[in-house]
Amino acid sequence: MFEFITDNEDRGQVGIGTLIVFIAMVLVAAIAAGVLINTAGFLQSQAEATGQESTDLVSERIDVTSEVGIVGNASNGTLNEIRISVAGAAGSDQIDLSETTIEAVGPNGQENLVFVNPTGVDNISASEYAVLDGDSQLTIVLNPDVSPFGSSSEPFGESDTSSLEIVSPSSATTSISLDSPDLYEEDGEAVRL
Repeated sequence: MFEFITDNEDRGQVGIGTLIVFIAMVLVAAIAAGVLINTAGFLQSQAEATGQESTDLVSERIDVTSEVGIVGNASNGTLNEIRISVAGAAGSDQIDLSETTIEAVGPNGQENLVFVNPTGVDNISASEYAVLDGDSQLTIVLNPDVSPFGSSSEPFGESDTSSLEIVSPSSATTSISLDSPDLYEEDGEAVRL
């Protein structure tokens, strides 16, 4: 009925050494699983942040609808002001122009331009006044008598060119070129740039 094993080679190995090896394998597997779970969580959060940044770069872009110069003196060939009409790109959230930068390169150098409250609206903060949403359109007015467009002795005018990069708060960039016509006809006229 009972069988006695007399051969030592048919006996199983049981002991403290085997138990230690088994516990070590379980610990290594648990540590590896923890590392994998932490890495997966980190990669997921990083992918979500990158996706949001990419969406912002596309959807929070500023569209330029027109670039116009108002002739100050046709005989001198100079502009009185440069008007750039802007709107939010299709599907964009609100874009605060007070946080927007315009990187301008003109005949008189390079400047980074920032938003300034218009005259007469001191009681309204810049962030309330200059916000683009899906339905609004605003006009940015630039002075052609100052750097980088020109100087008081030689303002931006006939045949002058300038390039602008409008950088939104989410770093979406819109590039435009201002190319003034070769000849102005009358004072006060609007010319396409």
